[in-house]
Amino acid sequence: MENKNNTRHRAKQEKMNPEEIRKEIFSWIRLIVIVVVAVVLLKQFVIVNAVVPSTSMEDTIQVGDRMIGFRLSYIKNPPKRYDIVIFNYPVDKSQKYIKRVIGLPGETVEIRDAHIYIDGSETPLVENYLKEDWIVGNDGYRFEVPEGCYLMLGDNRNISLDARYWSEEAINNGVASNEQEAAQYSYVPKDEMLGKAVFKYWPKFANLSSVEE
Repeated sequence: MENKNNTRHRAKQEKMNPEEIRKEIFSWIRLIVIVVVAVVLLKQFVIVNAVVPSTSMEDTIQVGDRMIGFRLSYIKNPPKRYDIVIFNYPVDKSQKYIKRVIGLPGETVEIRDAHIYIDGSETPLVENYLKEDWIVGNDGYRFEVPEGCYLMLGDNRNISLDARYWSEEAINNGVASNEQEAAQYSYVPKDEMLGKAVFKYWPKFANLSSVEE
């Protein structure tokens, strides 16, 4: 049977004239171009394929986890508290960071004794996703989130380089000369958000959109 199939295939090739061969080659090239363009457009305008670079979001996501972010999540609806977002780091926009939305535009966010309070509420946010007891950078912070911006913190608060430290980083990196200039770097503008992290797919699948306010 295999010999007969090979014979038929050779016979078909022998019957194809140069014009048919040219058309078949062109059809394959066109298909490859269409696939490449579709992948480029998908990555540019629809999804963000990210690899987790640090431990700042443990245990929710781990170093080396691969995830998909959806670029269109915030076209119609604004980011929500607890969303995990991929964004350009305010102090150095060439770097991509992954953190969780904590403060929304116009809110006052206070960190007191390892708890977060929004707009003077007596009840702190419930944060069941934290990796461990929060003992580092857990008190004495107050943020007035500007309109159009968001306050981002990591889940692994004891080691996360997040909004608590970005103004200081801005001064240390020479992008701001004083505390007043540096304050703006504590927040992520909406237009610097690349996409909402939807799920991680390697080394195992996990939904990243399950926390609700």
